[in-house]
Amino acid sequence: MSGQFSGRGRAQLPPRLPTPPTGWPIGSYDTYQGAQRAVDYLAEDDFPVGDVTIVGVDLMLVERVMGRLSWGKVVATGALSGAWFGLLVGLLLGAFDSQRGFSAAPVLVGLGAGVLFGAVFAAISYAMTKGKRDFSSASQLVAGRYDVLCLPRSAERGRDLLAKLALGTGDRPAQANEERND
Repeated sequence: MSGQFSGRGRAQLPPRLPTPPTGWPIGSYDTYQGAQRAVDYLAEDDFPVGDVTIVGVDLMLVERVMGRLSWGKVVATGALSGAWFGLLVGLLLGAFDSQRGFSAAPVLVGLGAGVLFGAVFAAISYAMTKGKRDFSSASQLVAGRYDVLCLPRSAERGRDLLAKLALGTGDRPAQANEERND
């Protein structure tokens, strides 16, 4: 019998400390979706995908500005966030009130307190920025390219399979695109 932590067939666990990836490159893609599609293709062909790693290269932090902040937006967003938390607390208090059964009073009190505290804390936080960040944004870590690495024992077969994928669909790995453009 082969379990997760015993003998052959054991799942490869990620290292506990940050370590550079190992393996030979078997494909390079312009998008994460391309690399993910390549690994899916390998998995469909019963390839040992436990030997594969997707590595983002040339990392960038991209901050997309969503819009301008105003006092109204800040207070409304804080109140809405607080309402969800207050509703959760009120539901829990109402559900565990053993004397009267379920009661709506704790739900309403929790909701009201959540709206009030959420709005107040959001306003305080916004006031502390003193107008130095009057916009909302979302940050995302993206890579310039995504390499698919494979342990040496399976790399040749992986390269052959990904070459078939590239030839069969016209979706070529990034390295092949660069060579064609030269």
